[in-house]
Amino acid sequence: MAVVLAGLFLFDTLEPALDRWVGQSAVRPDLKQAVERVRTLADLVGHAPPEGRAAVLEMAGRAGWRLDLAARARAADLAAGAPDDGMLDRLGARLLVPDDVLAPVGGWRTFLDGRRVMAVEVDDRTLLIADFASPQMQLREVTGPLPNYLLALVILCLLFAVFSGRVITRPLRRIATAAAEADLSGEAEIFEERGSTEIVTLARALNRMRRRIVTMVESRTRMLRGISHDLRTPLTRIRLRADRVADPDLRAALLSDVRRLEALLDESLAYLRDDHAREAVERTDVASTLQTICSDFADIGHDIRFHGPNRLVARCRPLALGRAVANLCENATRFASRTDLTLTAGDRVFVIEVADNGPGIPEDQRARVLDPFFKLDTARQDGGTGFGLGLAIVAEIVQAHRGSLDLADNTPQGLRVRVTVPVG
Repeated sequence: MAVVLAGLFLFDTLEPALDRWVGQSAVRPDLKQAVERVRTLADLVGHAPPEGRAAVLEMAGRAGWRLDLAARARAADLAAGAPDDGMLDRLGARLLVPDDVLAPVGGWRTFLDGRRVMAVEVDDRTLLIADFASPQMQLREVTGPLPNYLLALVILCLLFAVFSGRVITRPLRRIATAAAEADLSGEAEIFEERGSTEIVTLARALNRMRRRIVTMVESRTRMLRGISHDLRTPLTRIRLRADRVADPDLRAALLSDVRRLEALLDESLAYLRDDHAREAVERTDVASTLQTICSDFADIGHDIRFHGPNRLVARCRPLALGRAVANLCENATRFASRTDLTLTAGDRVFVIEVADNGPGIPEDQRARVLDPFFKLDTARQDGGTGFGLGLAIVAEIVQAHRGSLDLADNTPQGLRVRVTVPVG
């Protein structure tokens, strides 16, 4: 209905301008009007006395008509069409002719000595032949409204093309939105299997692909959990044997290596469990969560300060968000002497910034530090702690919140990590 109304509005707007253009460009004589006038002139000539016929032709000539009287036998010289007529000319001569007017002698499209003429009987022995300057004529009762019909057809085609495009792209946009907001941890199907046959087939294939991905991830996690369980047994035996080593320095080194391996297993499994994706979204006081994290780090002697409102409520995954901020603060306090945690509210988002005065991260390495198990060969690794999973976990948690993570230089030195999360 909206398409039809829009088409009518456009037609009503453009139709007067089209009429003016057609009126200015319509120079061809009208076929029906021409034959009626020639027949009227033939009647005048026929009712005039023989000596007065020349006067009638002279008066018609003053009005722009080129007329001539010829014998009835002259009709045999009339040619139905010109030698250079194309298919459209011959088709128009058959179809675009009046059906309520008697046809002239020889037909509607006749030529004499290469000129477009129209012959009408004056009496049984005489023909009135009208000579036209233009070889082309038109039937205005057909061609007159034709531009309007074409305009209406073009407008409707364009509007239906727009409507069809929207109908086709709407389900594709729905699938794209579902893919962007997909939660692989849920049991429900991500893509709705409704619409046309092609869209249903696409949604069904994407749902099958999603199930295969979930199965693959779960199989990987189960495999790594099994490996972790199998590794813990020999690690326990190594720990027990290390406790019986007489050399205290050697015993300390062995136990340190065992603890580091156990920490690596625990952190790897925590990363692979992907618990943040399974946590429910709920209303949370983000400011209170960040203040608690600052207090925890300050209690163990780190110089960390919170800047922001005392209360900021938003919908998020509180445990996951707290873990992400804690990871950022842990990285900052590990390599810097001063850390600032800032919370600000924006337009439908809130922004968390963790800034430190440490050595920072080179610009060409900032994308790679978000990869799992990647560690810089700079002052940002102390050789005794860290496995390169902290920022990777932060990136996944921010992505699960449909937010953004940016790393930049701090002033005058250090690193500034900005996390932008929709209020949701």
